[in-house]
Amino acid sequence: MPDRQAARPRTPGTATRGETVPTTVPPASTPAPRAAVDVAALLERGRTLATPVLRAAVDRLAPPMDTVAAYHFGWIDAAGNPADGDGGKAVRPALAVLSAEVTGAAPEVGIPGAVAVELVHNFSLLHDDLMDGDEQRRHRDTVWKVHGPAQAILVGDALFALAGEVLLELGTAEAGRATRRLTTATRALIDGQAQDISYEHRDWVSVEECLEMEGNKTGALLACASSIGAVLGGADDATADALERYGYHLGLAFQAVDDLLGIWGDPEATGKQTWSDLRQRKKSLPVVAALAAGGPASEQLGEILAADAKSSDVANFSEEEFAARAALIEEAGGRAWTAEEARRQHTVAIEALDAVGMPDRVRDSFTALADFVVVRKR
Repeated sequence: MPDRQAARPRTPGTATRGETVPTTVPPASTPAPRAAVDVAALLERGRTLATPVLRAAVDRLAPPMDTVAAYHFGWIDAAGNPADGDGGKAVRPALAVLSAEVTGAAPEVGIPGAVAVELVHNFSLLHDDLMDGDEQRRHRDTVWKVHGPAQAILVGDALFALAGEVLLELGTAEAGRATRRLTTATRALIDGQAQDISYEHRDWVSVEECLEMEGNKTGALLACASSIGAVLGGADDATADALERYGYHLGLAFQAVDDLLGIWGDPEATGKQTWSDLRQRKKSLPVVAALAAGGPASEQLGEILAADAKSSDVANFSEEEFAARAALIEEAGGRAWTAEEARRQHTVAIEALDAVGMPDRVRDSFTALADFVVVRKR
């Protein structure tokens, strides 16, 4: 299983109020391009292999859950007409089918794992959108906004149940091992969402607590995606654990970038509102790091956010008010620290691959996918 201790940042200021998070970081170093690896092709391969099986699983759902799920995945529009929507980045399916190749198996061996992970991931999105009040995902209205909260809950539950079915129907010992890893990851994911919600109502959250939450909410499922194909291909536990460490730290890098995009991302690219995480009062890494930094900007930000916590009208603040909060986070060093933490977690993820024997082509693909996560724009 992933080494959660290694998720802790090497910089001070990760545990208690009063410690210091640096307001400057070393110059950014963009991962070196790997011309031999076409990341877009890797992502498309995962999507192409997984989508027919994913659609077949969704077709099992009773009406209207089948059409609600199809809308969520972007296969139809709100009126039920066929659509070619943005189904997401497909990082998890790409990792699942790639991990099967670690064992020498064909990528197709990882398809049930890819589909199961995608079902769990989308179960979490349906519920998270409702709990967070998000009205937009992938440039469209969210399911709860179009079809109502009840359908968002029911379809999310159904996708979670389908994930187990897809794996267990294989009827192999490897499928049983894969299912255990998936259910463990799902429980961690739910723990992370519970932590995320609770942190919104706290005045103070440490950087260490935030990393633990994000490791649960994002790292656990990416860890599973990175190993599940290998498990289905017959990998031993040591190999699967090493691949999980890669995925876990990749998840922390992924979430750090997501946290940056949640404040400073371009809505045209992200499909979400401007300042989306600030509107939801999320204690994301940039916010938590800025609050822990100390100094005038940090103190002013803390006072403002404490006042916001008592307001019922944060979502209706003006663009200028949100921009002022974002500027304070950046001035206090939260943006720079988070960018550096994403790069650090990326490095730890790549180092985890050293414990696994695999073809150079497969290793280079894992590395290229990790690079993509750190430099993505959405």
